[in-house]
Amino acid sequence: MSIWWSLHLRREAASVPLARRLLLGTMETAGVDPDICYDLSVALSEACANAVEHGGDTTEDYRVTAFIDGDTCRIEVTDSGPGFHHRPAPPAPPHTATDRPLPPAAPVLTPAQAPEFAEDGRGLFLIEALTDHVRYRNRTGRPGAVVSFDKILKWREGAALPMAS
Repeated sequence: MSIWWSLHLRREAASVPLARRLLLGTMETAGVDPDICYDLSVALSEACANAVEHGGDTTEDYRVTAFIDGDTCRIEVTDSGPGFHHRPAPPAPPHTATDRPLPPAAPVLTPAQAPEFAEDGRGLFLIEALTDHVRYRNRTGRPGAVVSFDKILKWREGAALPMAS
């Protein structure tokens, strides 16, 4: 059995708990393990909060789509904002005989290492920490960003709707 739903939401803070509650209710009814429900609901809340904050003109909506298929849940949040900005790589310095070796690159921080005071990027860190696979991309042919993430589901003992593939 598969379950899917899609919401078109206003870019308002009140839309975030609405999407979260719908996801939680669907997963709890299907019999998904409570810890998995919690992880996915937090990841969805972060993605929705990003869409509300960065998703374009205040008159624009954003979309949340969730699929439960077999033992996997995939969630996608799409907005109409400027999308993700790709930073070009810095130009390579010219090579001279006096060049010193470059210092090692700064490490990529894990969610646990992100500074507590950081305002930007913590939501994406949380999504990555709480899910199994995350994709970020810009919409094709029009402005906007798409954040999608997957998580392998675990089922409660005696789940009402076991989703065996």
